[in-house]
Amino acid sequence: MATPASGAAVHGKEFGLLNALNEGGIISWATFIILIVMSIASFYILFTKLMQQQKIINQGKKVRANFWNSANLKEAATKLDQKSAYRAIVDDALLAQDQHSKLTDPVDQHEWVAGGLARSQGAIGARLGEGLAFLATVGSTAPFIGLFGTVVGIYRALIKIGATGDASITTVAGPVGEALIMTALGLIVAVPAVLAYNWLIRRNKTIMEDLGAFTNDVHGYLASGGSVKPAMATVSPRAQTKTAAAPTQRGSEPLRTGMTSTGAQSDRVS
Repeated sequence: MATPASGAAVHGKEFGLLNALNEGGIISWATFIILIVMSIASFYILFTKLMQQQKIINQGKKVRANFWNSANLKEAATKLDQKSAYRAIVDDALLAQDQHSKLTDPVDQHEWVAGGLARSQGAIGARLGEGLAFLATVGSTAPFIGLFGTVVGIYRALIKIGATGDASITTVAGPVGEALIMTALGLIVAVPAVLAYNWLIRRNKTIMEDLGAFTNDVHGYLASGGSVKPAMATVSPRAQTKTAAAPTQRGSEPLRTGMTSTGAQSDRVS
């Protein structure tokens, strides 16, 4: 006579993911493998894109720290890594400026350089967006792929139950419950993909905003012959305290960074 423990062991062997895949046949196995591949690919894209984004963010910090303290763009470009996104923008800007002098049909330099910078920034944005379409596809299709596996599993389970002629709850509940595992797997694959997609999109937007600001600064520098560039001066807390405590008499107001006493734009960068 079988004991309850041995009966529980038998039921543990009869029901489960492996048994559900075997009952579903090649279709259930194919669905399971597709979901696993989609999940692995999603996490691979997530980690690789995070590393790529963080690299560009670190490059932006380096640009804000000392890039504009150089005498010219060529000298400033040497401070950046060869494969830096910011270095690519500077190189493309200098290339566009050099190409303009070789044009036989007159074209405004401002428009020519702006076009070159726009193409460079667009290429960087395209590289940042690589793989995100796959995450969106996984997030939208994985639940339906899992549901397909569930439908096939339930169909096969009902066919088997009908062949045996036993439609009791104990006979139906096990196979149907197994088939629902595929729907759960589809959701497990889809939810991280959707979260990763939204997170990466947000980080890409922030990065492209910083790149856009840097592109405008480079364009302004070239269009003005080096006269216009962002101020990098920093003021110590002690100096800020003294400035705030000083009397503000007429003609002695603190000057804004990059402005002379007459209100004109200053070329000097601290």
